[in-house]
Amino acid sequence: MKIGILSSGGDCPGINATIRGVGKTAIMHYGMEVVGIHSGFVGLLNKDIQSFDERSLSGILNLGGTILGTSREKPFRKLLASGESEKPQVIIQNYEELGLDCLVCIGGNGTQKTAGMLSALGLNIIGVPKTIDNDVWGTDITFGFDTAVNIATDAIDRLHSTASSHKRVMVVEVMGHHAGWIALYAGMAGGADVILLPELGYDMDKVNQTILDRAHRGKPYSIVVVAEGVETPAQRDWLRAHGVNYAQGWLYCKALPKEEFIQWAEHNIKTH
Repeated sequence: MKIGILSSGGDCPGINATIRGVGKTAIMHYGMEVVGIHSGFVGLLNKDIQSFDERSLSGILNLGGTILGTSREKPFRKLLASGESEKPQVIIQNYEELGLDCLVCIGGNGTQKTAGMLSALGLNIIGVPKTIDNDVWGTDITFGFDTAVNIATDAIDRLHSTASSHKRVMVVEVMGHHAGWIALYAGMAGGADVILLPELGYDMDKVNQTILDRAHRGKPYSIVVVAEGVETPAQRDWLRAHGVNYAQGWLYCKALPKEEFIQWAEHNIKTH
């Protein structure tokens, strides 16, 4: 049996440990052939691969980033937007020509969506939830999240002395797209005075009043932690009214139901 491993999307702590764990287990315990695919789905499109053995997977446990490299290639993006794209067919063809029996996709929401679409087209896929955002459905904690929370908490904690000394209101933006887990965990652990989450929205008047109340109580500084995906009330209302989902800097219409996607794919893509 031959499996391929790729990492896609943003890098985060733990990717190399995952590559090592999957690869060594497959090779040493099950006698499988393992190949690494460089630069996410770009490597699968270009057949940019390397063969792994026990030695090549040693010494990477504590390395940051990913030894395979990554990209934000979304092979189905153009297809869903215009109905035209050769990339999914190229991936299927290369999967077969490489003799892969399974593809392990390490990534976050976007990667797992692509992996799900490839699975719907008949490929054997294993999705490994990798994202500091902790926003992949069906899993409690994604790897990378704990490290991100610890780093953000440390940064917020260090700001208290500076904010107090200069008597300022400091706003700390943390990552998370439309999931506020990092902001919530780090904000609470770091002693933030206001935490703004995309899931809950916010009222600017109440935020201002909270800061003013602290000042009136003799506390001349405040720390506000904001998740990057927080929308203004006006933005939120517009997006909901138009049934649009904002993700990773791109506006997408609502996703096709699985049955409709499979029906479309069978008509437009020659599956194996």
